[in-house]
Amino acid sequence: MKKILVTGGLGFIGSHTVVELQNKGFEVLIIDNLANTTLEVLDKITSITTIKPAFFNFDLKDRKAVQDFFNNNFVDGIIHFAASKAVGESVQIPLDYYENNIISLTNILQEMKVKNLSNFIFSSSCTVYGQADELPITENAPVKPAESPYGNTKKINEEIIADAVKAHGLKAISLRYFNPIGAHATAKIGELPIGVPQNLIPFITQTAVGIRQELSVFGNDYPTIDGTAVRDYIHVVDLAKVHIVALNRLLNNQQKNNYEVFNVGTGKGSSVLEVINAFEKVSNIKLNYKIVGRREGDITAAYADTNLANKELKWKAELTLEDALLSAWNWQLQLQLAVGSWQFSHKKAF
Repeated sequence: MKKILVTGGLGFIGSHTVVELQNKGFEVLIIDNLANTTLEVLDKITSITTIKPAFFNFDLKDRKAVQDFFNNNFVDGIIHFAASKAVGESVQIPLDYYENNIISLTNILQEMKVKNLSNFIFSSSCTVYGQADELPITENAPVKPAESPYGNTKKINEEIIADAVKAHGLKAISLRYFNPIGAHATAKIGELPIGVPQNLIPFITQTAVGIRQELSVFGNDYPTIDGTAVRDYIHVVDLAKVHIVALNRLLNNQQKNNYEVFNVGTGKGSSVLEVINAFEKVSNIKLNYKIVGRREGDITAAYADTNLANKELKWKAELTLEDALLSAWNWQLQLQLAVGSWQFSHKKAF
C-alpha cells in the first residue's frame, strides 16, 4: 500500500481527494493547520470511507515541524493543496499570501531533497494565465503577470517546482485548476469557508438558505454573453479523481517529462448569471442578488482547453454544472439540518 501525504487534506479539494485516494487503496497522511477548515472534516472523511487517515496538525511554515514530520514518516508521494486561496483577500493582505504559499512549498521541497523523495503534485491554478489572449486556454498559453497576489504565488510556486525538478531530480505535475465547485454525493463534505465566502457557489447557497441577505455579482459590463464574468466550473469530485490519475502517472514512471503541467476543467465557460440561473433551476429557489462594481483582481473570462489532459491522462470531467450545483445545495441543506436552522419561510419558490 503506497503512502501519500496530502497537505491541506481537510480543505475543500483536499478532503475530496483524500476520499478518492482511500477508495483506490492508498494510505493517506494529512497535514493541515485548520486555518480554513475544522477537525470535524476528518470524522466526515472517516464516515465516508470507514478509514481514518493519519492526521498531523501543524503549520507548514514551521520548518522544524516539517523536518520532524519527514524524519518520522516515509511517503511515496505528496499532493500539496495547503495554501491561502482567495483572489480578493490576497489583494488586501498580499504579504500573508506570499509568506504562507511560498514558504510552505519550499519547506516541503527542501525535505524532499534531503530525503531523496519524488512524486510531487502541485495544486496550481488557471490564474497563472491572467486574462488569456485566446479562449479556450491551452497549456501553451503564455503565463502572464498575475492579476492578484494569489495568482502570483501560484506562478512563483510553479517556477520554484520547475527549478527544484531540474536541480534535484524530482518528478512533479502541476494541475492548473479552473473553478472547483460542488460537494461529495453523501453531502458529508463540501465547501465550507470560515467567515464570509470568497467564492461564488458557497455565497449562492448561503444566500439561498438565508445566511446571507444578498448575493453580490461583481460587474455586468464585461465583454461577455451577459456582461458578467465567465469561468470554467468543474465538479470537485471530477477534480479529485484527476489527482489519482496524475499520481499513478508519477508512481508508474509514465510521465514524458520530469515536470508536466495540465489544465483541469470542463472546457466550457459559464457566466455568473448563467450559474445563478442554473442554481435557481436545480434548487427551485429564487436568489436575491444585485449587480455591484467589478472586484479587483478578477479577469473577464477563463475556460480550459482540456485536450492534453484528455489525451495524456486519459481523464475527462464527467459531471455537469447542474450536477455540481445540486450537490452544493444538498451539502448546504445538510449543514442547516445539522444546526437545526430551517428558516425558509421568506423564500419564494418558482
